[in-house]
Amino acid sequence: MTIPIGVLIAGGVGGMLRFLVDAAVGHRVKRSFPFGTLTVNTSASVLMGLVTGFSFGLSDHALAAIGGYSTFSTWMLETQRLEEERQLGTALANIVVSMVLGLAAALLGQWIAATVLGHPIGERL
Repeated sequence: MTIPIGVLIAGGVGGMLRFLVDAAVGHRVKRSFPFGTLTVNTSASVLMGLVTGFSFGLSDHALAAIGGYSTFSTWMLETQRLEEERQLGTALANIVVSMVLGLAAALLGQWIAATVLGHPIGERL
């Protein structure tokens, strides 16, 4: 299987951006709640909504960049860490808030794209 170099670079850039955003948020908000990961995944959902809203499909490069940027595994690891520390309410809040904000952010991205393009969400060109 051959992977285009552009896809590898896009995924790497996404991963580096994730690290930078997570570190910047974590530095400013020192709480047990994983706000950095929440920020990364919510902004990735907006980006995914924008990309799909504008093109109704993802290029390999866009998918690699957004996939490298977002982080499901870290979200689950941080939730499990909260559970181990007996912060069950915070762990549950992390799951619920992340899912609600992720869905809302993706819809927001699609709405922005639809507004810019002048057609209703879901209307295929």
